[in-house]
Order: sequence, then structure tokens, then C-alpha cells
Amino acid sequence: LTVALVLEIESMLCRPEHLAATGLTHALVQGFVDELCALAEPVQIHFAWRPQLRDVADEMVLEAAVNGQADALVTFNLKDFLPAASGLGVEVIAPITALRAFDLMDR
Repeated sequence: LTVALVLEIESMLCRPEHLAATGLTHALVQGFVDELCALAEPVQIHFAWRPQLRDVADEMVLEAAVNGQADALVTFNLKDFLPAASGLGVEVIAPITALRAFDLMDR
């Protein structure tokens, strides 16, 4: 997890439409982000691999995965991430695949 990703996650979760859809408050979002930070491994970006992806907003996710030597990048956006991440040695999987790998979903 990088500082840029933490700020992006918090920003997205605090958007009015997301707060309304989830019923969360800013305080609950902040608590979630704090817990996420406590569990995650901090990653420092040593190289900028840009540009690799069509959406520049996704670049920080790929950079965190590559620099953090992630086992996999879990995303719904397989189409955009798969070619670039695979070329950099990071497996790209769908969320359902990750959940099944951890026996969190019925198979």
C-alpha cells in the first residue's frame, strides 16, 4: 500500500454517492482506512513504470504492485491491467478468483 493509494481510497470512499450507497459516515470510512493501513505492507515507489496503462489513474496501482512485489493484483479491470502487469511479473486476477482462493466464496 502506498501513500497515494491510501489517499485515493479514502477520497473515493468519502464521495457523497458512495457514502449514500453504503450508509457509511466519514468517521467509519476513516476507521476502515486506518485498519487497512495497519494491516497492509507499506510500499515505497522506486521506479515509475509509466506509461503502461490506458487510464493514468490506474498507474499508481500497478506501481504499488510491482514495487511491492505483489503475488497478484486483484481487479475487475482485467482487460487493462493484464497485459502490462503480466509483462512486469505480476499476476492479475478477478476478485471472485481471489475470494475463492481464500475459501471466502462457495465454489
